[in-house]
Amino acid sequence: METTELPKSILFFSDQQLCYAESLPPSQVKARIEIALLNFLNCLCSPSPAITDLPLVNKRNENCKFRKGLMSDVSSIFLSHSFCTRSLSKNKDVKSFIRVWKVMELCFQIVSQEKLVTQRELFYKLICDSPDYFTSQIQVNRTVQDVVSLLRCSRYSLGIMASTRGTIIGRILLKIQGQETIDCSSLGPAGYPITGDFGILDSMRFDSDARYILVVEKDAVFQRLAEDCIFNQIPCILITAKGYPDLATRFLLHRLSQNFPELSILALVDWNPAGLAILCTYKFGSMSMGLEAYKYACNVKWLGLHEHDLEKIPPESFIQLKPHDLQTAKSLMSSEMLPEMYRKELALMVGKGMRVDIEALYFYGFDFLGKYISSKIVQSDYM
Repeated sequence: METTELPKSILFFSDQQLCYAESLPPSQVKARIEIALLNFLNCLCSPSPAITDLPLVNKRNENCKFRKGLMSDVSSIFLSHSFCTRSLSKNKDVKSFIRVWKVMELCFQIVSQEKLVTQRELFYKLICDSPDYFTSQIQVNRTVQDVVSLLRCSRYSLGIMASTRGTIIGRILLKIQGQETIDCSSLGPAGYPITGDFGILDSMRFDSDARYILVVEKDAVFQRLAEDCIFNQIPCILITAKGYPDLATRFLLHRLSQNFPELSILALVDWNPAGLAILCTYKFGSMSMGLEAYKYACNVKWLGLHEHDLEKIPPESFIQLKPHDLQTAKSLMSSEMLPEMYRKELALMVGKGMRVDIEALYFYGFDFLGKYISSKIVQSDYM
């Protein structure tokens, strides 16, 4: 894809630097799709017919910027007004060009019917309707990103809801319209599943006497802490996405941070590059979602594991870094968003060539993890 400068007249936004995707009502989403189609047809019907290029926000590293919060502690990734194109006149772009129109057509139908679908459902529909253009989920995911980039509206506005793995438990009441209030402190260790419907998440109301929000990387660790009812020892809310954070979990965490700005958000992740990448996604957003990152970024602090915690870990629990760990580390090191303290921790991981999982603390017994967390919080040992 070529990077190009485009006249402001064809853009939906007048902002001179920050590009972002809006949450729009169905009528405006359909209007933007219709405008894109009319512009395309006008070019075809002009005295000098031409196939127009599709102007997409460039999501390459060089166009990914870092915005520090001025009125708050929250910082986030954003994409600036640098553009690339999908073109029907270039062989390598032909199928990508057509995929964008196929997805826009389907989204127009979904929005018109006031439906919500997941990207997985979108894939199965497209692979049946357009097998010559769609053969994998990743093609659908990338094309959805292109449509968001072209129309500058959020996925949810397009009728695409988040697939979610996330769960929540602890000292919080969830009030959902038309349903009974959910007391998350009385649930089993699996917690309450987070819905992928952003409409429900956006209208959800909360009540809590917690003092902390604990973001846990792993489901097994989350369930261990839930089983031990750590929220009765430390007044907290536990939340996990069971690995790399999905949009719904990030959106709910962001809503909690907005509703309870006095609560510290603390992340418990493995001492490895992937754990740090997960933390940074919660904290700053991701480049692939750069147009929507500002909606999900939270001021998350790193509770552990840290390098100075390693003295507690038996030598047998250290695991050698694998090539994909080193690739993740390289990517993080090249990012301007990475705070200096995090950069030093990452350099130590790479220097030692080792990683440590949270579960290594079970060497001291299954109840030690709660004591470890309590001690860290009391000493304000997080960064």
